[in-house]
Amino acid sequence: MLSRRRKVRIETDRMTLRPPQHVDFTPWTRLRQSSRDFLVRWEPTWADDHLTRKAFTNRVYWAQRALAGGTALPLFLIRRSDQVLLGAITLDNIRRGPAQSGTLGYWVGQPHARQGYMREAIEAVVHHAFTQLDLSRIEAACLPENAASRGVLERCGFKYEGVAQSYLQIAGRWRNHVLYANLRGDRRGRTDVG
Repeated sequence: MLSRRRKVRIETDRMTLRPPQHVDFTPWTRLRQSSRDFLVRWEPTWADDHLTRKAFTNRVYWAQRALAGGTALPLFLIRRSDQVLLGAITLDNIRRGPAQSGTLGYWVGQPHARQGYMREAIEAVVHHAFTQLDLSRIEAACLPENAASRGVLERCGFKYEGVAQSYLQIAGRWRNHVLYANLRGDRRGRTDVG
């Protein structure tokens, strides 16, 4: 469980991954707006107020509650060299007990795509999840035609597990998604039964 006092920061070669803050509103809004056409084909339909300050403030408060409750790890990707916001990654739906798992979601702004930032972020978050949060399984899903997302997951050690029918609404339609998972120690197929 993450404590309210603990500051979550993950350092990679080029980035600092940290929770969203109120001061991120303008860079977040600009990046999301300028990348809208690049992002909307892969994401659930944006609410009418998606880019408003109120919606962003709610996002920051949700992130604080999720971190405090240990239910999610929402992080912004900040390039250290110039403090530019590149995108975001969230380890959400963290389940404890027998599952010890979470679900990974992410996006990167169009100007920063295909530069290795998301691979760096995914590898760092997965490492953190396995070593610091003691999770055993990280899941991710994407649209079958999202070759870039599928490729980055596979390069980060995720293995294809199948198709989830009508997994999420994208652009107002229920869409099938391909499922991937990364296991700590890749224990696939083994049990403790003697």
